Amino acid sequence: MPPQIHYQISAPHPATHYLEIKLYISLWDRDTLDLKLPVWTPGSYLVREYARHVEQFQVIQGLCWQKVSKNHWQIQTPGVDKITVQYQVYANELSVRTNHLDEQHIYINGAATFLYIPAWQHLASELEIIPPDAHWQVTTALESLGNHRYLALDYDTLVDSPIEMGTHQVYEFYVQEISHQLAVWGKLNCDLDTLIQDIAKIIETEAALFGGLPYDNYLFILHLTTQGYGGLEHKNCCSLIYSEKGMNKPDQYQRFLNLVAHEFFHLWNVKRLKPAEFVPFDYDQENYTPSLWFCEGTTSYYDLVIPWRAGIYDAQQFLKLLGVEITRYYQTPGREIQSLSEASFDAWIKHYRRDGNSPNSQISYYLKGALVTLLLDLKIREKYQNQRSFDDVMQKMWQAYGQAEVGFTAAQLYQTIATVVDEDLTDFWQNYITGLAPLPLAAALADFGLELREIPGKTPFLGITLEPGRCVVKQVLRHSPAWWAGVDPGDELVALAGRRVQREQWSEQLQAFAPGQTVELALFRRDEWRYSAVTLAEPVPERYQIAPLAQPTATQHALGIGWLGELALGRQP
Repeated sequence: MPPQIHYQISAPHPATHYLEIKLYISLWDRDTLDLKLPVWTPGSYLVREYARHVEQFQVIQGLCWQKVSKNHWQIQTPGVDKITVQYQVYANELSVRTNHLDEQHIYINGAATFLYIPAWQHLASELEIIPPDAHWQVTTALESLGNHRYLALDYDTLVDSPIEMGTHQVYEFYVQEISHQLAVWGKLNCDLDTLIQDIAKIIETEAALFGGLPYDNYLFILHLTTQGYGGLEHKNCCSLIYSEKGMNKPDQYQRFLNLVAHEFFHLWNVKRLKPAEFVPFDYDQENYTPSLWFCEGTTSYYDLVIPWRAGIYDAQQFLKLLGVEITRYYQTPGREIQSLSEASFDAWIKHYRRDGNSPNSQISYYLKGALVTLLLDLKIREKYQNQRSFDDVMQKMWQAYGQAEVGFTAAQLYQTIATVVDEDLTDFWQNYITGLAPLPLAAALADFGLELREIPGKTPFLGITLEPGRCVVKQVLRHSPAWWAGVDPGDELVALAGRRVQREQWSEQLQAFAPGQTVELALFRRDEWRYSAVTLAEPVPERYQIAPLAQPTATQHALGIGWLGELALGRQP
C-alpha cells in the first residue's frame, strides 16, 4: 500500500519571515525515507538552491537522519510506519519564483517549500494551511477540501499551485461560462472593470486559437509593488508582479497586458505542450532542451499578437512593439556569438546570470525566438496568401503533443513546422536556429508592404551604458570604441575631456564631440585613478521603425492587408 502524505504549513510570527512546515507520512513500510527539495521551479530555468533557506530540520519521532547532499535528507525508518518531519523556510524574497512572508501577506511557491519523496511523486497529498490571522483568506488553484485544507493530485500539482494568503482582494469573472479569479495584493491603480474586460478579451482570443479552454477554473495572482516586473506560468493559474504606479499609465498598462497574454499563453505552450526533456520534470538538476526558443520566444511573439487580435490595441501599435523588439535584437552584439538553440540549452548558466559582458556573449531566446517566429509566420503567410500562418503550427503541436501532454522533441517541432510550410526547412534551421546568420527581417517585412527603417542616432558612439543614477559603467559593447580602449563594467567615470561627467547630462556631453575625435576618459577602477583615450565612432541607429512602403507592389500590398488590415497599410496608391 502506498504511503499517505500530509503537509501542514503555518507562519506564527510573520514579521520574522519564517514559514513552518510539517510533513506527516503514514503507512510507511521501508527502512529508509529519502526527502528532497527541488533546486529549481518549472518555468524559470535556473538552479536557485531553494534548500539554502531550509532551517531546523528535525524528525519528531527522534529517528536518526543525515543530510546526504545539498537538498537531500535521509531518515532511518526500520519498523516505523509514521514519520513527522518539521522544518522552517526563510521567506523574504518577493518574486514569482520564491517565497515571501511579512505582516501583510504570505506568498508560497511550492518548489521552494515542500519536500518530496523521490519514489512517490505521483501520489496525491493533502495540504493544511494555518493562517497567522483568522481574518486572512487563502487563495490557490488547488482543489479545496474545506477549512483551509486542499488536495494536490501529485507533487507536480503541488509545485504548480502557488498560494496567496492575506487581506488581498479576489475578483471573480466568467469567460466561456468558466470561473476565473483575479487575486490582487497591493493598490490597484486602474479601473477594475476595464482590467477584467481586457483580461477576458485575452482569454477569449487565446481560447479561439487553441479551440477552447483546457481547465475548469483559472486563477491570476497579481502582486502590485513599488517596483517589479515578472510572471510565472502554472497549469491552472499564473503569478504576476508589476509596478502599482504603472497600472494607470497607458504604455505601462499595455505592457502589463502583454505580460498577461504571455503567461496565459503558457497554459498551452509549456504547461501542457512541452519539450520531451520536461516529461517528467527532474527537480534535482537542470533539464536541458534546445527548444526554449519555441517555449518562450514563440510565446513572446504571441504576447504581442494576442492583444492586437483582441482589439486592445491596433496594428500600428503592434508594429511599433515589433520595432522595439527588432531594436533590441540589433543592439545586442551577442546575436553574432550565440545561436538560438545554444541560448535555449544554456539558459541555466547564462540567461538569468547576466553581467556586464552578457550583451556581448549571448542573445535572449525570448527575443530572438520571437523574431524567428515572426519570420516563420511571414514565410507561411507569404506562401499561402495568408490562408495559413504560424497559428497552424501551434494548433498542430497542440493536437499532437499538448492535449495528451506527451512531450515533443526538437525533431518533432521541426517536422511540424516543415509540414505546415510544406517545404524543407534545413537551411532556415541551420541559418537562424542552430546558426548565426543575420535574421532577414527587412526582406520578410518588405514582402508585406513594410519597410524596416533605421532611425539614426545623434550621439557619437562610445559603446557603454551607465548604471541608473550613477556614473558607473554597466555594460561595454563588443567592438565598440570603449571596448577596444579597455573600459570595463564597474569603472566609475569621473571626467570626459577634462570636464566632470554628469550622469543626467551624459548624452549631451558626448554630443559636444564629433565622430572620429579622440577624447580622454578619466575614471576610477578599484579606487585607482586611470586615463583612457577613446576614439568616438559614427552614431549607431537609435532605433528601428516599421512603416508602410511608399510604393508597394500590388502583391506586397495585398499580403500586408491580409496580415494587418487596411488601416495599418492604407489604401493602394
